[in-house]
Amino acid sequence: MLDQINQKDIVNIAKEAGDAIMKIYDRDFTIEYKDDKSPLTEADLKSNEIICSALATLYPDIPILSEENKEVPYVDRKDWDYFWLIDPIDGTKEFIKKTGEFTVNIALIHKDEPVLGVVYAPVLEDMYYAKKDMGAYKNDERLPIKKNIEAERELNVVASISHLSEETQTFIDELALSTEKLNLVSKGSSLKLCMVAEGTADIYPRLAPTMEWDTGAAHAIVIESGKQVVQYENDKPVVYNKKNLLNPWFVVR
Repeated sequence: MLDQINQKDIVNIAKEAGDAIMKIYDRDFTIEYKDDKSPLTEADLKSNEIICSALATLYPDIPILSEENKEVPYVDRKDWDYFWLIDPIDGTKEFIKKTGEFTVNIALIHKDEPVLGVVYAPVLEDMYYAKKDMGAYKNDERLPIKKNIEAERELNVVASISHLSEETQTFIDELALSTEKLNLVSKGSSLKLCMVAEGTADIYPRLAPTMEWDTGAAHAIVIESGKQVVQYENDKPVVYNKKNLLNPWFVVR
């Protein structure tokens, strides 16, 4: 199945969604709030419509799981072989604040593993993409771009702008003891995982809630760049299509 997926098609879909998002980003827009109090804009819905429609046309036999679609019961999805995992705008809070640090996330999951990922940051015009066994890229440059071979002298840590938990701060404080100099950068959305993939950050601890669609696409990019996303509690890989779509706490390194 994976060899039948044209990665360039998925990149183009993400770009089309990003272009539509930017038309809304550059004007006044409405904001609603979902049951969990998370924000929802017309850009989320427009991006979701573009992505889901394009994927359903190109790959009608592959089911879609999106943050903005109706929830798919576990009994209906537990035996899925492949499925698309979509976050039409990851970092809606950053979109609303107009920081530019939000992304379009499209992942292909095989059973419980991300095997293809596209992450597009429309404001930054940065396109990350990866396919299993074919490497990871940022704007057509192979990842990682940078390598830190002296982590004991200097360590670059990236964390969430909007969700820096007390536990994450404690983790970072302990990391600081293992290096002469620790640089902490705050970043929004799945760009944090992409920074580890490209080598501009060495580690991203997330000891706070995320959902599978927040990480799936960038996780594929991390894997293909030679890095890993592991559970904080047991160092095992983060997996997908669980009964509960909430991710465990994790560390990208």
